[in-house]
Amino acid sequence: MSVQAPGAVVLVRPHHFAPNPDTTTDNSFQSVDGRDAAALATAAFDEVTAVAHALCEAGVHVHLFEDTESHRPDSVFPNNWFSTHAGGHIAMYPMYSPSRRAERRGDVIEELKQRYRVQDVIDYSGLEHDDVFLEGTGAMVLDHLTRIAYTARSNRANPIALERFCTNFGYEPMAFDATDEQGLAVYHTNVMMCVATDFALVGLDMIADAARQQQVIDRLVSPGRTIIDLTHAQIREFAGNAIELQGRGGRILALSSRADDSLTTAQRDTISASCSILRLDVPTIELAGGSVRCMIAGVHLDARPASVTAADKLIA
Repeated sequence: MSVQAPGAVVLVRPHHFAPNPDTTTDNSFQSVDGRDAAALATAAFDEVTAVAHALCEAGVHVHLFEDTESHRPDSVFPNNWFSTHAGGHIAMYPMYSPSRRAERRGDVIEELKQRYRVQDVIDYSGLEHDDVFLEGTGAMVLDHLTRIAYTARSNRANPIALERFCTNFGYEPMAFDATDEQGLAVYHTNVMMCVATDFALVGLDMIADAARQQQVIDRLVSPGRTIIDLTHAQIREFAGNAIELQGRGGRILALSSRADDSLTTAQRDTISASCSILRLDVPTIELAGGSVRCMIAGVHLDARPASVTAADKLIA
């Protein structure tokens, strides 16, 4: 077992998925295709269903929540509005886009309280009134081993909110500027970086400041990790948007098929030395500018006795 790799996750299955027009100005990963709204929604529903099944088959415990509302186009990405932490702690986050703030759901938090030992919930969403935002484990990539919060500066990752989170939850902030090949700021850190137990996928060239880049390298390798340096092209294919999970037979790295196809043989060999690679097909979800990591909110909480039931494992 590794504290970096949760064995349970939260997924949200949207009934009215659509790429969010309110987030296109700073999310350069968004794209469009020719399908109508109904076809997009059906395809996204099916993709989340398939992801849930694949994770369950791999031995990951899945908490699947339905979203039947039509005013939450990005609800498939719950990792942006809440995170869970060892010791029984939950954080809720301030969201940059007003259209995303309705994604915060009390029923999800209450279900976690029923299933897991939760001591407190720290809600930072009130910072939205002061235009201060921090979009969860999209804005931050958390190293649970060395307690570092890697954060690419953006309008979705305010330094004030980052400092508050790190003070409350015991992380060291490691902030840096990161841009793509066109010079556009990276909107979420988790599209360019994945920290696993024994390796880290990271687009080092996106960190222009050489001194800060070296500091990030030094901190990532300090517990003995290998760095897998991703190219701009691989980042564009969502190769950085992966997550390490604990499966039935060991750790797995969940990422999209598109992301996996962009990796080299040597990169896959490094990953496979400690993880099994789990390819997941989410091409419709990726139109919204996020991939597998964005879809998964890891559960780093201690389960209550008998909290896993047969119903939990049945993905309809």
